[in-house]
Amino acid sequence: MGSPRTDSATFYDDLAENYHLIFEDWDQSIARQAAVLGPIIESAAGPGPLSILDCACGIGTQAIGLALRGHAVTGSDASAGAVARARREAAKRGLRIDFHVVDMRELAGIADEAFDAAIAADNALPHLLNQAELAKALECIGAKLRKGGVFLATVRDYDQLLESRPVFQPPQFFSHKGLRRFVHQVWDWDGNEYTFHLYLTLEAAEGWAVHHYASRYRALRRAELTGALVNAGFVEIRWLEPSETSFYQPIVVAQKPS
Repeated sequence: MGSPRTDSATFYDDLAENYHLIFEDWDQSIARQAAVLGPIIESAAGPGPLSILDCACGIGTQAIGLALRGHAVTGSDASAGAVARARREAAKRGLRIDFHVVDMRELAGIADEAFDAAIAADNALPHLLNQAELAKALECIGAKLRKGGVFLATVRDYDQLLESRPVFQPPQFFSHKGLRRFVHQVWDWDGNEYTFHLYLTLEAAEGWAVHHYASRYRALRRAELTGALVNAGFVEIRWLEPSETSFYQPIVVAQKPS
């Protein structure tokens, strides 16, 4: 068997139908994330309802939760498979979310250019493997925001991870309707980049099956992201720690000048 392709769009295309299985309960995770991210966005941009662009929407984890809070959400992602799943999940919940298959470095295809807020959650920005690609994405995101608009991203704490360079994330064990599943990760480091291997081991009536997905990330330090935000014209940049938000990743918030 050959090595899996590691570009991010292929990773999320392949994972789309099983993505919810990395959570113990995806609906609860949707609600929990919205309960944290929603107030942060609303505090910075106003109570709303707000127009929000989720430019790394995946299968809809944040877009759905923010729409359920009453905001007008537009979702975009480079993965056609993830967007197709997000559309189905939004429809199941009776939500009107406008989804696009668009890379965050090429957002011109989204007509609205006056969003109150934009988000890129779940460690999406580190898929951009150099500062030039990050700068391009932040420029495109900034162009979609109104004056004074808010950008929020969540990113792994790579300043800490670069010290320890973990190669294995312990497995998580879940059970649903009598069927068990294990979720674990392997990280292959190469300088300040790593190949991320995600394994889902799923029990079914006919036995066990292992699914393997791989993608490439870079360890994006806070100073690198902060500097890129400054260079893209954002102001009022602040980092919020998991200890103060209860969110599972550090959160960075920035604003477009008024």
